[in-house]
Amino acid sequence: MITKEVIQLAKKVSNYLMMHHQLEKADCILVLGTYDERLAMRGAELYLTGWAPLLVFSGGLGEFAKKNWHEPEAERFTKIAIKMGVPKEKILIEKKSTNTGENIIFTKELFKNHSLDPHSFIIVQKPHMERRSYATFKKHWPDKKILITSPQISFEDYPTKGISMKRVINTLVGDMQRIKIYPKMGYQIYQEIPDDVWSAYEKLVELGYDERLISE
Repeated sequence: MITKEVIQLAKKVSNYLMMHHQLEKADCILVLGTYDERLAMRGAELYLTGWAPLLVFSGGLGEFAKKNWHEPEAERFTKIAIKMGVPKEKILIEKKSTNTGENIIFTKELFKNHSLDPHSFIIVQKPHMERRSYATFKKHWPDKKILITSPQISFEDYPTKGISMKRVINTLVGDMQRIKIYPKMGYQIYQEIPDDVWSAYEKLVELGYDERLISE
């Protein structure tokens, strides 16, 4: 049973993991692949409302896609965007990556192959992955201007078909751990973690939300 205390702890961690960026117009909207198709919709909405002239989907066959889909995440997301009205010629696809670091590496290759060098990006990611994505991009692509956004959904309303609240909480606990340890592993830039946020994370781990933790 997910108690009120668990929700309060998870919301504290989730609020930290979100960057709360104010969007500005950019050269490119880059949507990172995932199991959540609402990211494709968010990216398409941003393009259609004029935030950037180019929409890029980056994502191959991740853990979920391998088990449940028959096509790379980027291709699936592209179909959603086109159905929403985004012109096909305004979309670029990167479909080899399976993690955030690869998203950056392979998207760099994609731009090079198209003789493009955008300076500013709006990155679309899941809410609890905003800060990790920002830290990863700043590690691997520090000269670019990066703003992060996600589907505009409250924490309580985020669970949907195939995405339970238990899964959301386990995932954000795993993301919180990675904010702490990935800088030492060379994957992300360092980011300060407030004591109360880290205490909330530790309490969630004590309560058994440890399915997405990795060995340090």
